[in-house]
Amino acid sequence: MSTKRAIRASRVAALLTRLVTLLGLVALGVLGPATAHAQSPPGALATGLHISDGRLVEGNGNDFIMRGVNHAHTWYPGETQSLADVKALGANTVRVVLSNGHRWTKNSAADVAAVVSQCKANRLICVLEVHDTTGYGEDAAAGTLDQAADYWIGLKDVLAGEENYVIVNIGNEPWGNTDPAGWTAPTIAAIKKLRNAGFEHTIMVDAPNWGQDWQGVMRANAQSVYDADATGNLIFSIHMYSVYDTAQEITDYLNAFVNAGLPILIGEFGGPPDQWGDPDEDTMMAAAQQLRLGYLAWSWSGNTDPILDLSIGFDPSRLSSWGQRIFNGANGIAQTSREATVFGGGNPGDTQAPTAPGTPTASAVTATSLTLAWTAATDNVGVTGYDVVRVSGGSESTVAASTTNTVAVTGLTADTTYTFAVYARDAAGNRSARSATVNVTTDEGGSTPGVGCSVGYRVVGEWPGGFQGEISIRNTGTTAISGWTLAFSFANGQTVTNMWGGTPTQNGGAVIVTPASYTSTIPAAGSVTVGFTGSKGATNTAPTAFRLNGSTCATT
Repeated sequence: MSTKRAIRASRVAALLTRLVTLLGLVALGVLGPATAHAQSPPGALATGLHISDGRLVEGNGNDFIMRGVNHAHTWYPGETQSLADVKALGANTVRVVLSNGHRWTKNSAADVAAVVSQCKANRLICVLEVHDTTGYGEDAAAGTLDQAADYWIGLKDVLAGEENYVIVNIGNEPWGNTDPAGWTAPTIAAIKKLRNAGFEHTIMVDAPNWGQDWQGVMRANAQSVYDADATGNLIFSIHMYSVYDTAQEITDYLNAFVNAGLPILIGEFGGPPDQWGDPDEDTMMAAAQQLRLGYLAWSWSGNTDPILDLSIGFDPSRLSSWGQRIFNGANGIAQTSREATVFGGGNPGDTQAPTAPGTPTASAVTATSLTLAWTAATDNVGVTGYDVVRVSGGSESTVAASTTNTVAVTGLTADTTYTFAVYARDAAGNRSARSATVNVTTDEGGSTPGVGCSVGYRVVGEWPGGFQGEISIRNTGTTAISGWTLAFSFANGQTVTNMWGGTPTQNGGAVIVTPASYTSTIPAAGSVTVGFTGSKGATNTAPTAFRLNGSTCATT
């Protein structure tokens, strides 16, 4: 979001007291093992998407696990193509930023109706949220949950009948770090206000502490908030940024809700490190997959601080390293997303699995990567994706996922023989028989000469003594580049202090960057993006020459 980084800056002082607060909460038993279980009250409404035994399910009772992204519609109302783009990359859900007019331009009923229609046309579940509540109590410009509830009531005619397709997220991050205990009563009141107005949708509520609940208020009061919803169709949303920088913090929080039978998802999260910390997105995604919980990454494009942009300039062909991680990485959207059965692609009656894919073949084999391709599978309804596995004796492990019949496999070891196979899957979650296997031996090592490349370098932002930079590496050749090394030099004593999408080694002004696993392959005519923060003096001249695998690149 365009203001996300500025908002997070206000958390820094509060985070200094986090450890003391958490220890106090443990002593009080607030963060201890939860024992109460949320049960839908007798006669609870089950119209469309609803909660059953602590899980989000569709109207037909099928489990629905959200895998998607946030999209800043209210600030970029002309970027409606984004819905089709995120769907094409495998998402099954989009969380749409709206405004009730308190802080930004109000999204009209006609506009919201059009968004819902476009979500449905693109076979996406639509989570609608009012963003004006962000940081209430700490940010003087923020609106209240009661005002947000009034906005939803004004949209009732538009949203009625859309319970299969729409979840109402009352207000984004509706409380700051000032007196977060004040979050509970207004949240309950807003829920009751919507239910009394006749809303039957599943309602989503965000946590205080700018959505991150680092003081445990939502966790401690979740049962009472859930019980306040007479329908039982309420889901909690935790936002995970730099507060969640260890695996223990992430798994403890999510498991507390799961063990209590309370529905939860990760409604926003970031991965790129910054001056506030380094979120552990790998654990977030792995835990969500293990616990079968939803996640929605922030955000598609348009952030003032672009390290959180999944796509560059709303262009789906220019995914950032963060975007590659979310869509194509381990436990990512391409690998784990399943389309809602309400769209007919995979209804409960669809029990027919796809045919087995053809035997994979390998190409572009290097010391650390290769490309696999196979004959596409067929299905009575439609194949939605493929899982590539490494076979070792009687076991196998997933190494990549794809929505097409080709994929790049990275992170391999030089001069090593691997055995790969492929499964196909459809929208109902039916999985094919495994393809025949292929054995591939990686190269012994060495560079890739003669590459064609161009590099774009820009300073995203500066502050006294520091700055944030971004390097876009484009492959202008006709074959994929794998296992690359980028070299350049700073002229004014700048030093890289943190990097995402790559690993830096610096000697004086000379910098060498090697890729992360999810940026190591640059497709022909494609690009990857590396971001970093650095220190600087009074002058911050941009590097003027870049070499990729020993070859000089053009600059853009």
